[in-house]
Amino acid sequence: MGSFDLLMQGFENAFTPTNLLYACIGVLLGTAVGVLPGIGPAMTLALLLPITYSVEPASALIMFAGIYYGGMYGGSTTSILLNTPGESSSVVTAIEGNKMAKAGRAAQALATAAIGSFVAGTIGTLLLVLFAPKLATEVVKLGAPSYFALLLLALFAVTAVLGSSRLRGFTALFIGLAIGLVGTSTGQPRLTFGSPLLADGIDIVVVAVAIFAIGEALWVASHLRRRPLDIIPVGQPWMSRDDWGRSWKPWLRGTAFGFPFGALPAGGAELPTFLSYITERKLAKNPEEFGHGAIEGVAGPEAANNASAAGTLVPLLAMGLPTTATAAVILLAFQSYGIETGPGLFDSQPILVWTLLASLFIGNTLLLVLNLPLAPVWAKLLQIPRPYLYAGILFFASLGAYSVNFQWFDLLILLVIGLLGLAMRRFGLPVLPLIIGVILGPRLEAQLTEALAISSGDVSTLWSEPVAVIVYVIIGATLLFIVGNGLRTMAANNRKQVSA
Repeated sequence: MGSFDLLMQGFENAFTPTNLLYACIGVLLGTAVGVLPGIGPAMTLALLLPITYSVEPASALIMFAGIYYGGMYGGSTTSILLNTPGESSSVVTAIEGNKMAKAGRAAQALATAAIGSFVAGTIGTLLLVLFAPKLATEVVKLGAPSYFALLLLALFAVTAVLGSSRLRGFTALFIGLAIGLVGTSTGQPRLTFGSPLLADGIDIVVVAVAIFAIGEALWVASHLRRRPLDIIPVGQPWMSRDDWGRSWKPWLRGTAFGFPFGALPAGGAELPTFLSYITERKLAKNPEEFGHGAIEGVAGPEAANNASAAGTLVPLLAMGLPTTATAAVILLAFQSYGIETGPGLFDSQPILVWTLLASLFIGNTLLLVLNLPLAPVWAKLLQIPRPYLYAGILFFASLGAYSVNFQWFDLLILLVIGLLGLAMRRFGLPVLPLIIGVILGPRLEAQLTEALAISSGDVSTLWSEPVAVIVYVIIGATLLFIVGNGLRTMAANNRKQVSA
């Protein structure tokens, strides 16, 4: 059966009343959490992970995908109306979007963000449908050494390339790897400290809820404002003919930036949104408007943001490599059902994966249909008192963690790792390398064990395949670049000190 037939079958499954209901819930919930400052899709998905024990896989994953896409859009509302990005990928949108809002053009800014999200999300999802199965077909041919190298590249990339401090990034990664090692290996207890309750390891759902929900809630709650938020009023979003003429090219260019960067093993939306903004500023007919509310500065970055979200699902579905915090939690949802994402997913779970892909088109359309008329409602959502909000998050996080195994010990683990998450945010340690380390660490160990078992312990098998060699060259070149850049920075600082 060809890809088109499988996609049509996916649409047939996605259009069932139950799955449509979960798609609507996901889109609405995702937009809501994207709008609220400090609450992102990763935290929401972590809180909802326990529902995977009682909901059908297709319905749960459809809802999670809707939350992901909705969260990407919802963050723009906060950026435009409050100048407080709900997601790091919405930082660039705030530059021009808030200026437009202050100039009385909040409706136009929200409209170009919503329509740009729809255009980019649709094109990005179409590219996902085209490329993910082909990539999975090639990856499935790789042996354990090559897959080990790819996993190593993913760990290295999200730690060393994206973070502002490599030392903090690697520190967080090693903490995550240590948590992932807890349990029993080859019949021997490892890092269990003599506790039989740790013999099976720390449940990854508890770790995710603790890091994203407890840690984030405690951190944001400790910085609550005492005065009400100053929210700019917004009417019904609309765009004039001139706004359309100035926005459609940035939408397409933003999509061209966002999808490839999202599909990279070190993907993410921060870099493509910034590149889109710089490009639009250079190509604008009236560059003097930038910094004072240029609509192109909202249209391009928002398109890049949502196209990147679609691109992120390429390595997740085809290779089992999460490159963002939200993608990492979606991977946990797959694992909760005993489903391994990666090159075999399209063969082992064709109905599930094509239903998920079809639901992305549906969810993206629902985003546009629901969010344009509901924009004033989302603005009012920002008036919810923060103490009530975060108290509710802590309650539902504890309830969800306890429901995993119905053991008090999980609540203790939740508290300890939640405090660890708070400490990491306090000292500037990124949480993404930690959660990636917890998820990919055991898989990295499994591939290493398999490769060495096949070669009877010959270490040279790790670089015996061409793909593995290419990956190691990329890692080495990147490491040399980072070290060289660091040495140049140190030398420049020394020269400044000497001259001073």
